[in-house]
Amino acid sequence: MGNDGGSIPTRRELVKNAARNPNTSELKATQQEAQTHAWTYCPLSNRPLTTPIVSDCAGTLYNKDAILEQLLPKDDDVPASIIKEKEDILQGRVKGLRDVVEVKFTFSKETKEEKRICPITSKELGPNTKSVYLVPCGHAFSEVAIREVAGDTCVECNEIYTSENIIPILPTSKDDISRLAGRIIKLKAEKGLTHSLKKAPGSKKRKKIAEFEPTTTSDNKVPTNSTDTKDSLSQKIKARLTESGNPLPKSGSGSSALIPSGIKNAATASLTAKVLDEQEERNKRRKLGLNDNLKSLFSSGGYSAQTHKSGDFMTRGYSLPKRG
Repeated sequence: MGNDGGSIPTRRELVKNAARNPNTSELKATQQEAQTHAWTYCPLSNRPLTTPIVSDCAGTLYNKDAILEQLLPKDDDVPASIIKEKEDILQGRVKGLRDVVEVKFTFSKETKEEKRICPITSKELGPNTKSVYLVPCGHAFSEVAIREVAGDTCVECNEIYTSENIIPILPTSKDDISRLAGRIIKLKAEKGLTHSLKKAPGSKKRKKIAEFEPTTTSDNKVPTNSTDTKDSLSQKIKARLTESGNPLPKSGSGSSALIPSGIKNAATASLTAKVLDEQEERNKRRKLGLNDNLKSLFSSGGYSAQTHKSGDFMTRGYSLPKRG
């Protein structure tokens, strides 16, 4: 009853409870929900986190293909709002692959779903367990295990690390956040290093690399990309730069430099090629879909009211009936 013009509700009738600040339990529930979402989905692509997973200097988790897609040149038809939204998520922390570290989780498949666990304590790594990973190797552990295990070498790969390079995953405390912010500032200002402890661009003069040297990864012994794969990947990136209107990078001698020369890892190179293929396929589908939508509005032949009675709404007309 009501809302017929005969009654005007007052604010006292509409607002039953006064505004108040959330209590401690409500704040914890909100924080738990946010942590669960951050452990499950990539903030850039809004897709579930799948291997390979990388992290920046703030401990945020991303899909590696989403980072590669963000670093590649954008198409002209990408809305500026989407570009700005992703830049706000990264906050300038990721400008290249040197600014991220691949986080290597240990998985346990007890049920249908795989769980990320600590290789020392076998605790599930997630929003309910404070987790860390080591730089530069990237192996993930629970913070309790790293604190109790004495030494300065990773128990998984025997890689040497320091206490400063123990990175909390998705930190929530102000102390951890401020420590990570101070760490990256110190690395860049004093040592000229990035988050992965590699030389920052511009800190040392680069040398032109003529050929790729075969290397192997720690997980599986796979050689780097062949000459054909390198050439195709270079052509794709050059084509993307040309389409977006960006000039091709020049080497010291003035000739075009080999664009993927910095991609020495076979997995990263193949993932970059995969991201480029997905972008090209998505652009083709969008263009074809647009053409199909336009074609559906018009007919290819001339108009005839008698023969096109069942035509589309743009070509269907009205004809007066003949009088007897």
